[in-house]
Amino acid sequence: MLGVLVVLVSAGIVLSIYFGAYRGAPPAHTPLPSTAGDVQAPVAAAEAPPRYVLEQEKQAASLPALNASDGAVKAALRALWKHGPFELFRFDGFIRRVVATVDNLPRRELAERLRPAAPAPGHFRTAGNPDLMVVSPQNFGRYSQYMEFVKAADPATLVAAYVRFYPLFQQAYEELGYPNGYFNDRLIEVIDHLVAAPQLPADARLRQPKIFYQFADDDLEQRSAGEKILMRVGNENAAVIKAKLREIRAELVRRSRAQ
Repeated sequence: MLGVLVVLVSAGIVLSIYFGAYRGAPPAHTPLPSTAGDVQAPVAAAEAPPRYVLEQEKQAASLPALNASDGAVKAALRALWKHGPFELFRFDGFIRRVVATVDNLPRRELAERLRPAAPAPGHFRTAGNPDLMVVSPQNFGRYSQYMEFVKAADPATLVAAYVRFYPLFQQAYEELGYPNGYFNDRLIEVIDHLVAAPQLPADARLRQPKIFYQFADDDLEQRSAGEKILMRVGNENAAVIKAKLREIRAELVRRSRAQ
């Protein structure tokens, strides 16, 4: 919901893809942001002043505490998606999971323990022989449930919910190790990063050095976790996600006061 459902519903829900059988080496073991607020993360260098400051009503006092926000988040999600497959989400510590995951999408690795969504069903499919493996087109259908969420997401409604709950996202971001950071700026930055992700070449080969598949092309394999997510869902799905992200970004900027 909220803020990052902005990214999760659009690119993020697809996060589960990263944790399917297709992923490369297992991600680094990152501490899970807990409901007790004991996030352990390196403190970033001094950030620049906020660029996209949200225009908000003074509703922070009416919000639940971050540690007690899971029920309100779940209710808000159900209000936004009347018939969504909510079993796809992990609601314990949801806002902290979302904030940490969004922050890490432009990085090389994501932590499985942080994911806010369940893994995609089924098994990763390849085509060709062991020496010439590529991603099978049949694999892209695994993400149909997630794509239903993406297509049904209304940018204005999503962003309105995000703005309402924004103080909790901001608190989680500060706890993550950015006491001077502004989460809305980071969210827009991550959306821009995802929209610029390259398409998956039709002849992109795979390798399987151990258990998990990797891109044989080092340039593709060295891409960020977010970029590889969008390549792995297939170009058709990625185009839908990117289009939704652009709409959401425009609504975020509209609701922000540029500095």
